[in-house]
Amino acid sequence: MARPLSGAVAGILAGMAGATALNAVTYADQAIRARPAGDTPGQTVNALADTAGVSVPGGAEERQNRLEGLGPLSGLAVGIGVGALSGLLRGFSVKVPKVVAATVVGLGAMAISDTAMTLLKISDPRTWTVRSVVADAVPHLAYGAVTVATLHRLLDPQTPHVR
Repeated sequence: MARPLSGAVAGILAGMAGATALNAVTYADQAIRARPAGDTPGQTVNALADTAGVSVPGGAEERQNRLEGLGPLSGLAVGIGVGALSGLLRGFSVKVPKVVAATVVGLGAMAISDTAMTLLKISDPRTWTVRSVVADAVPHLAYGAVTVATLHRLLDPQTPHVR
């Protein structure tokens, strides 16, 4: 039975859970490897704003602070949006094995973010080191796993696996 609205709502919640997992894995990586936070999300927001003809208000420091907040918020928007789309598909009874769904959802979210950075000429993943690609992929795969597991639990609490 198709349940697109409940699927989309469950997907929003699942995307929030997945984004939390992505952030936790990312912050753990920063703490373990003593690496700084990346500034590409803020640069992406800035470039998108410029492309849209919108300026981020404030002096240099205020503007930078706003971009540092807007960058991660844009990541949450991607995570919630991909979760909503996943839930919508699940609401229309699209069923895929969980491991496949988790991989597609995680790498799909990664592709959205990385494609935006590439098109806006902020960064090009094709030039990254293997370590950088892994540092990007692992949190996104955690996002996919948590998003799909949460979505499955919310929509199919009685079944042990996705049929």
